[in-house]
Amino acid sequence: MGTFFYVILAFLVGVLVGWFIWGRLRGELDSLRGDLDRTRSERDRLRTDSNRLTGELDACGKTRADLERRLREAQAAPASASGTAKPAALMSTAETAKSAPVKPAPAKPAAAKTAPAPAKAVAMAPAKSVASKPAAAKPAAAKAVAMPKAAAPAKAAPAAKKAAPATKSAAPASAKPDNLRRLIGIGPVNEKVLKAQGVTSFAQIAAWTPADIKRIEDVMNFDGRIARERWIEQAKLLAAGNETEFAKQFPTAGTASNT
Repeated sequence: MGTFFYVILAFLVGVLVGWFIWGRLRGELDSLRGDLDRTRSERDRLRTDSNRLTGELDACGKTRADLERRLREAQAAPASASGTAKPAALMSTAETAKSAPVKPAPAKPAAAKTAPAPAKAVAMAPAKSVASKPAAAKPAAAKAVAMPKAAAPAKAAPAAKKAAPATKSAAPASAKPDNLRRLIGIGPVNEKVLKAQGVTSFAQIAAWTPADIKRIEDVMNFDGRIARERWIEQAKLLAAGNETEFAKQFPTAGTASNT
């Protein structure tokens, strides 16, 4: 009887110990399964972020290629315009050079000297008057030849007038451009795009109209950035030479966070 009791007791103790060990192992197994699920979800999230970043990188690459293409086209346009303007200026200078040497003044003294000859011939004799007729015809021919020469400067004058605006328009091009990178929001790339559009000074940016702002933002693929970064207000202060107020209102200008 005592032996049976000990066998039952040992069985019960074994069951309890086995249950306890199984519970511990099952808890650890559940925790491992939870860690595995968390690892899988983290892996899926990282894959999603990687795909999103890859898509953004591709979009940035396309945008950069588009901007570089537009920049090359914008740089090619002023070059072709300057190439067509130079021959016109050379033609105008050639026309003025050709028209300059024409001086019809010497034709008048010749006509004045030959004019008294017919009067003297009439006073002397009829035979001499006959001989003086060819002399009178020569001054007329001289006058006829002199008249077209005198008309040449009148035609050359409009050419000189046309050439004058060319020199006036070329004068502002020699002005030294401003450092547009002083404005917050304008870096090396934006400065090249603006110069390609003909914007080289603070005064030009300060005088922008809403139409100019829309045109520049379309070229640079901006959406309200000019207004957010207050380009026009900055340009007005710099164009007026108000460095103190500019430094007060825009303290980050000229620092690493400028762009």
